[in-house]
Amino acid sequence: MAEAAGSSSPQNGTDSAAADDKPRLTEEEKKQNHIASEQKRREAIRAGFDRLCDIVPGLEGQGRSEGLVLKKTVDYMREQMEVRRQLIRDKEARGEYVPDEMREPVLILERIEAREARESAMRTEEDGDS
Repeated sequence: MAEAAGSSSPQNGTDSAAADDKPRLTEEEKKQNHIASEQKRREAIRAGFDRLCDIVPGLEGQGRSEGLVLKKTVDYMREQMEVRRQLIRDKEARGEYVPDEMREPVLILERIEAREARESAMRTEEDGDS
């Protein structure tokens, strides 16, 4: 069976000469690569939180905890979905067509509200059982 062009797998089951030419990383090199990757990941997360602080009203230019940024971002998104829900209601009241893709964020909000209502009811039942 002929080997495909550019294939790096050995024909006879032994390591190819090309694989031997590339030295394996030392444990220290592996450690440094891991540290660099982790730093890059953390920097990307920090940059994302910084972008949220630029976008979400009330977070601009202030020191922040990641928990606060996430909470305020969720609150802001809910407000925007509520605004959209009202805009859709207004359009429908005027007899205007509303495309399905415009409704999707509102459907998401309604699923969240339904889940929260169920969770609240479960907590109320648990509190009553105590």
